[in-house]
Amino acid sequence: MNRVFPHPVLSLGLLVIWLILQQSLSPGNIVLGAIIAIGAGAATGALALTRPKLKKPWLVPVLFVVVTIDIIRSNVAVAWLILTQGSGPGTARFLEIPLELRDPNGLVFLSMIITSTPGTVWVEHDQQANTLLLHILDVIDEQEWIDTIKGRYERLILEILA
Repeated sequence: MNRVFPHPVLSLGLLVIWLILQQSLSPGNIVLGAIIAIGAGAATGALALTRPKLKKPWLVPVLFVVVTIDIIRSNVAVAWLILTQGSGPGTARFLEIPLELRDPNGLVFLSMIITSTPGTVWVEHDQQANTLLLHILDVIDEQEWIDTIKGRYERLILEILA
């Protein structure tokens, strides 16, 4: 059973998302969605994912609120940048950020946060140097970005997973 459904909750969630996106409960959509969900669940089984151990789970909603506010602010900033045709003082550039975070689950959380925030892209993580390379659409102050990633996200993730 574990080989066919290594992550049953993930497979079920993918099926539900598929059906919502298709806006149809036709038998064909259900079968196709089930095939995709089972295939994706089986593919993730090969990744040998471990469950994160949350030491301070009550901080998860705090992190969620912080990230949600930052995503909204970033959406407004990117929209403004587009509407003004990039006439602001910032420029797009790559930025290397030193990390304390080494836990694979924590790095996954951090990558999801950064990827969800418009204007930022996770480019690379150097395991030996434990640095993160980001591409940022509008950099005015590099230290402000480093402080944001480390102080707002990494610090909370470290506390949650400590």
